[in-house]
Order: sequence, then structure tokens, then C-alpha cells
Amino acid sequence: MALDGSLERLRREGHIVVVGASLAGLRAAETLREEGFTGTLTMIGDEPYEPYDRPPLSKQVLLGLVPVGQTALPRRRTLDARWRLGAAATALDMAAKRVTLADGTSVEYDRLLITTGVRSRPWPNELEAGLDGVFVLRTTDDAARLVGRLRAGPRRVLVIGAGFTGSEIASVCRERELPVTVAERGPAPLVGALGGVIGEVAAELQHQYGVDLRCGVMVTGLEGDGAGRLRRAHFSDGAALDAEVAVVALGATRNTEWLAGSGLAAGPRGIACDAGCRAFDVRGIVSDDVFVAGDVARSPHPLFGYQFLSLEHWGNAVAQAEVAAHNMISPGERRRPHLWTPYFWSAQFGVNIKSVGVPNMADQILVGQGSLSEHRFTAAYGYQGRVIAAVAFDQAKWLEFYQRQIEQAAPFPLPFTTVDRRTEGMRPVPAGFPDPSVPTHGPEVTVSGHSPTDQRVTFTPA
Repeated sequence: MALDGSLERLRREGHIVVVGASLAGLRAAETLREEGFTGTLTMIGDEPYEPYDRPPLSKQVLLGLVPVGQTALPRRRTLDARWRLGAAATALDMAAKRVTLADGTSVEYDRLLITTGVRSRPWPNELEAGLDGVFVLRTTDDAARLVGRLRAGPRRVLVIGAGFTGSEIASVCRERELPVTVAERGPAPLVGALGGVIGEVAAELQHQYGVDLRCGVMVTGLEGDGAGRLRRAHFSDGAALDAEVAVVALGATRNTEWLAGSGLAAGPRGIACDAGCRAFDVRGIVSDDVFVAGDVARSPHPLFGYQFLSLEHWGNAVAQAEVAAHNMISPGERRRPHLWTPYFWSAQFGVNIKSVGVPNMADQILVGQGSLSEHRFTAAYGYQGRVIAAVAFDQAKWLEFYQRQIEQAAPFPLPFTTVDRRTEGMRPVPAGFPDPSVPTHGPEVTVSGHSPTDQRVTFTPA
């Protein structure tokens, strides 16, 4: 017992380094202190700012309701931490327990938590991406640049990609009474995240709000004028469009490049970890001193066949960070798994969209309440005879009920009649997700297989 107590005290001392001054990083650091960690705590971030909230950037900030720079995350407690901001991590030496930074310095650790998250996928042509008027939206600096340009009243805005972020930006443009065109490679907005049935409803909303929505096409080029300003976009169907602003909303890239050669199972789909947030190495063996949380993590979830899930969700970042922090300073028998049920929300075109579970695993969908034609409904998703997800348009009150069905592995379709079911919801129909081998503009939840090392001992990121 005395030895066990000594080991527990040791875990609550030493030096913990958090790479990623993000929502997940902040909540993990707070949890470490709340649960008794008394050692040295270092927070490393690539941006010069302390952790801030990102969801408002594509909503309230772009609308001018919240000033840029006023989205700092509230603190639950003081951290007594060393902050290394504005210097990104560039390398990890697991043997030496050392993180190298972009400014040439290094930081040694006893335990490491990686919460580096994701970044916006840029426009692939660097010259075109550098045109004045081409934007991405992920950081507060991105938002400052974009909101300034929207205030100037461009004659037309082009949004490339109709996932959640792209659709929210288009919604903001219409609220600002700006002409906006949305180009989507898939057959409908939100199709990668919510499927074709719901994508049709999203398309109706965009048309209703005056969006020039073009699906089934790609932007093949961005053209500038002699001064390097964006003037025109070209499409795969041969059309061209004059635009002064283009926002690239092609999904996200996980920040794992700095881990190349480190020995961790890190690649384009994230860093593989177990349900307790311990990182896998390239051999598929967990590390007891490197943990992962937030958007950059891939972890198995027992509710979804132990698939490794990468979740770009605000709530998941918080829940997983708290589990990781708890496990970093707890002995094995006191550790707990990360079992958070995925939950997501979006506000666009006058509708609050919320989902629970993993919709893009589904093969069928059934409208349980409300009506698709009225744009106010709740629909359940099924896979292999069980409920795995639900989505609500302005009917969030039902999601808690469906979350319980997901967690209890309830059969699909549900074996009882629910209230307010209309004719269109009497039987399941195909959910309408695109072929996963054909990229659209990105689901928010990525199902990425069973093996943490892609069934290979040698791990080479694509």
C-alpha cells in the first residue's frame, strides 16, 4: 500500500507538457490542477494567443455581433502554467522525452499531452491561394481578415465547399445581404456529414435564402488581375464567375506533420490512441507517458463497433481532454475510458441543426418527428439493424431520447410509434451518403478503421 501511494504521488508531480494551446489543451490543464497535479505545467501553442473559442468565428464574429479577439475561453481556475505561445512544436523525441519548437528551443517532459487539433485545408494551388481575396477560416486572425473584407461589401462572395463551415459562412453572407455562390463537389450541402436525404433539405434552405448553390461541380481555378486581386473563378462545367472574395472551406487537416519520425502512430487521419487516450506507437503498443485528446485524436468507441473515430466536435474535445488529464495522473485501476457520444450543432439559414451519434456510418434514415418539407424534424439513422445517430432541425428536444437509444443499442427502426410522425417518416429509406472513396467537402465525423497502425508495423503517412 505504501508503495502504491508513493507511485501515485509521483504521478502527481514532475513536468507535464501540453502541446496545443487549444480548447482541449486548456480543459486538460485545468483538470490536471483540479485533480491534484502539483508539478510543473507547460503550455505550448503555435498561435500567439491564449486559448479561444472557435465556433463563434464562423457565426457571431463574421456577423459583427462579437468583436474579433473577444472569444477567449473562460477559465475554470488558475493554472500556474508556463506559456510558450507563438512557437509551434516541430519535432518529438520520445526516447529523450523532448519536444523541439520552431524557435530552436526544446522542452523536456515527464508526460506529454498532444492537443494540436486541425487546421483549414488550403486551396491546393499556392499561387492562387495567395491572391488578395482568397481566405480560409480557422483562426482568429483568419476571422479578422475575412470580417474586414465582408464589411467592405464585396460584389460577390464565393464559398468553396458546402460542409458545415462553408454553409455557415454562406448563411452569414446572406444575413449581411451579400450575394454568395456556393460550389460543392458532392450532390448537396452537408452530404458528407448528414447524407443525401438531409442534404436535400439543406439545399432547399440555401435556395430559399437566395444562395446561388452549384452542386456536382468543382472550382478548377482562381484567376487574379494584374494587381494580384481575385477577379474570377472557373468551374469544372466550363462556367466562370466574377467574385471579389473566395472562402475555401474544404475541410480540415490534422496537425501531425511535426510527429514524422517520432515513432508515434500519427498520420493524416490523426494520432491513434486507446480509449484511455494513451497514444499508440507505430508497432501498435500504447505509451504510458504520451496522451492525445481533441480533434487530432483517433480512438476506438465501443458503441460503434470499436471503430477508430476522429471527432471534430467541441464537446468531444472537452470530454476527451478531461479523461486524458485524469488518466495521466491516475494509477491503472483508477483510469477511465473516453465514452462520449458524439454531439454536434450548427446554426445556419435560420435553423438550428444538432446531431448525436455517427450519422455517416448509417445506411438508412427514418424521420421520427416533424416533416422534411417543413424544415423542422428529427430523423434517426440506422446501421445493420440498430440506431447509431439522429439529427434534428429546430427540434433538439428529441435528441436526448435518441442518445439513450444509441447508448442502449436500440433496434432500427424503433419498435414503437413516436409522436408527431408524418407519412414521410413511416418507413426507413437509404440515407444517401456518397461513396467514401469519392471525396466531398468533408464529414465532421471520420470513421477510420480498426487498426491503429493501419495493419502495418512500418508507419508511413500518406
